[in-house]
Amino acid sequence: MYLVTQTVLLMKTIHTKPKKESEKTKLSFRGTTKNKLIKSTIVAFLIAITPYIFYLYESFPKNRTWETFFFTFESNYYENVRMVGWVCMNKIIPLFLLILWFFTCRDWWYHVLLIPIAMFAFQLIQAINDESENFDELEIYWVIPIMMIIVPIVYFIRIKLFDKYVYNIDLEKIDAELAEYERKEQEMLEENK
Repeated sequence: MYLVTQTVLLMKTIHTKPKKESEKTKLSFRGTTKNKLIKSTIVAFLIAITPYIFYLYESFPKNRTWETFFFTFESNYYENVRMVGWVCMNKIIPLFLLILWFFTCRDWWYHVLLIPIAMFAFQLIQAINDESENFDELEIYWVIPIMMIIVPIVYFIRIKLFDKYVYNIDLEKIDAELAEYERKEQEMLEENK
């Protein structure tokens, strides 16, 4: 009788616990699903409109000077303002998409995206600079220091993840075991004295 009572209590505990946890999970999941859906829709919309954003340069005038109520832009290096718009859009759109990818990526390696982001940012700055005559040539020298910082960090993260999840090596447990061996060794040395 005692065994049957314990078994029934155990089964009630097993059956009621997952229900409560699943109800909590469903409630919190519903809230996050709605937010996730809204964010995903915004990201998809932004990606979908990039061709339209790119072709905005065609609305720029074919003159060397563009005068508006807000500003006056004069093209000194390029033959006309539309050419400046085309060159800038060729840098802005990939930069925009890479930044969007960087902020929405969930993979461990997303920091590597900072390298092409830096390259396109430098190219955009250089494209805007009218006095620049070395167009798309020197950005790699500006990106090298960024690469020297980011690549080792990403590689270090990769090693940590592979050790923990692929090779099932827990460095904290290894450190604890080593500390325990050192403690035992010290005790043995003290006993031998």
